Amino acid sequence: MISERIRIGPRTIKTAAAVIIAMVIVHFYGTTASRLTFAMLGAMAAVEQTFKDSLRSCLAQIVGVLFGSVVGVVLLAIPMHPLLRTGIGIVLSITLYNTFRIRFSPSLPCLIVLTLCITPDITPLSYAAGRIWDTAIGLGVGFAINTLVLPYDNSRQIRDSIESLDREVLRFLEEMFDGDEVLPDAARMEEKVSIMAQQLTVFTNQRLWMRRSAQKQQIASFRVCQSKARELLARMEILSHMERPGRLTKENRRKLRAAGAQIRDNRPLRNPKEWDIVVNYHVNQILKLRKELLEALREEKVG
Repeated sequence: MISERIRIGPRTIKTAAAVIIAMVIVHFYGTTASRLTFAMLGAMAAVEQTFKDSLRSCLAQIVGVLFGSVVGVVLLAIPMHPLLRTGIGIVLSITLYNTFRIRFSPSLPCLIVLTLCITPDITPLSYAAGRIWDTAIGLGVGFAINTLVLPYDNSRQIRDSIESLDREVLRFLEEMFDGDEVLPDAARMEEKVSIMAQQLTVFTNQRLWMRRSAQKQQIASFRVCQSKARELLARMEILSHMERPGRLTKENRRKLRAAGAQIRDNRPLRNPKEWDIVVNYHVNQILKLRKELLEALREEKVG
């Protein structure tokens, strides 16, 4: 149903609050459509998912306003047709962005150049200074709200992904020893490790000001979990490329069942072959790494 797909999240609420507060502030020194627009753009740009994304977005806005204002003011000093001036300004803005390898969209400076060049009664320096000020207000309000009011925290998602990794390990081993000769694929484990790495990057790029010390401890614990997960993946990939599943030792069989795995391969290990020894070695290492992974996760929760 449509109602189930519609979700208003905290970031949406924070964006709306930032825009309203920025517009209220701008209103105190004279409301115009242009002032409100730039305050709104600044506020919306600053409310990003992580602290680093917010900084990057704020920098993009500041650079864009400065570039557009400088280019527009310079061109207005040269007598020419407004449309020609606008075209030259857009080409110049984009060229400067490319020359200086500025990896932001040049749309904002082009907008400012357009406004300056086609508005005959505008005061260039006053307009440029005003747009810088309006944008700065929006950016300041948006940045403050985004970093101090309910900052994004995806630590719960990381814990869920680690628990999902653990379930995938047991599922893999169950398929490894389900009684047939078909070896399991470690592709799903690889995908889950990749998702965990992405989530951890987001968490690392955030700044939880009210509990910065706790966040550092969480990052350290999550890094340990990530390291164990990668080692697990490496072991599972080795098993997935074996010639055959191999037969379990009594000890490994006991450990797997104690972990909750359903093992249907009941072949006794008599006269162990080379692949039996290799398989049991890696199974033992996987169970050891799994235990260390869960211990690191428990320590993170306690911390």
